[in-house]
Amino acid sequence: MSKIVVTGAAGFIGTNVVQELNNRGVDDIVIVDELGKDEKWKNLSTLKYDEFLNIHDFRKRIKDFEFDINTDAVIHLGACSSTTETDADYLADNNYQYSRDICLWCLDFGIRFVYASSAATYGDGSLGYSDNDAKTPSYLPLNMYGYSKQMFDLWALRNGFFDQIVGLKYFNVFGPFEDHKGDMRSVVHKAFHQIQETGKVSLFKSYKPEYEDGGQVRDFIYVKDAVDVTIDFALNNKKSGLFNCGTGTSRSWLDLANATFAAMGIEPNIDFIEMPEHLKGKYQYHTEANSAKLRAAGYDKPFTSLEDGIRDYVQNYLVEKK
Repeated sequence: MSKIVVTGAAGFIGTNVVQELNNRGVDDIVIVDELGKDEKWKNLSTLKYDEFLNIHDFRKRIKDFEFDINTDAVIHLGACSSTTETDADYLADNNYQYSRDICLWCLDFGIRFVYASSAATYGDGSLGYSDNDAKTPSYLPLNMYGYSKQMFDLWALRNGFFDQIVGLKYFNVFGPFEDHKGDMRSVVHKAFHQIQETGKVSLFKSYKPEYEDGGQVRDFIYVKDAVDVTIDFALNNKKSGLFNCGTGTSRSWLDLANATFAAMGIEPNIDFIEMPEHLKGKYQYHTEANSAKLRAAGYDKPFTSLEDGIRDYVQNYLVEKK
């Protein structure tokens, strides 16, 4: 096997992808990231890889056609994933133009390209969650992060590239190696530490009568499942296209909180707090992946239940970090 490039490899999903590749005996990996000044570098200490490149070096090398074309696949997870980032020019360059650069390089040399899109492209969900190509142009993201992902999806669609590349619209992913993400950590991670520190969990109140407080729902997918889908398309499944990467089942924040308490062996204690004003107009009350296209492409493994995923995450990862 030739080498595999993983961008965003020190990030949350990227670290899990590289670790799973290692578990499968693959370590001829070029990891690409920008480590910055946070603790993200610690994720690299558990990984086996051949080379580390800063994203600016990698980007220059592919644009100048100086990177080794003896590469089997590029798994492109490197992006700013903050839904509250307001620097639109930065997001357009980092999440859209950078993705274009890598995609065109891969297409030039026949290299498999799998990239991270996002369920944030679906906006408020009023138009549904279908990954059908005919519906993709109609979606209206609620923030610039979502739009930066939509920009690339639309570019690839307009140019007919989805017959050669794979985009994965990740839904609410949670699991190990997200400690560095600050406020963008999953609510499972936040709830675990809230319970440790205060004995309770705070959830947002609902401002829609059809949803009870804490009854807002998401499609939560355990990172190990998201990784399996990603690696399957990169190395095994030769189908191409834009696919939802979610379980196809929506669960409430109350379900998540109760599962976290159960995994910690503690009786639930939940209170409800006001949602910040800046979130009220941009808040999704319901997400649920339509997984028909993913299944039709041949991915037939069952997804981990919310309770089982949280139990594994809490008991085998978070508790050890007390």
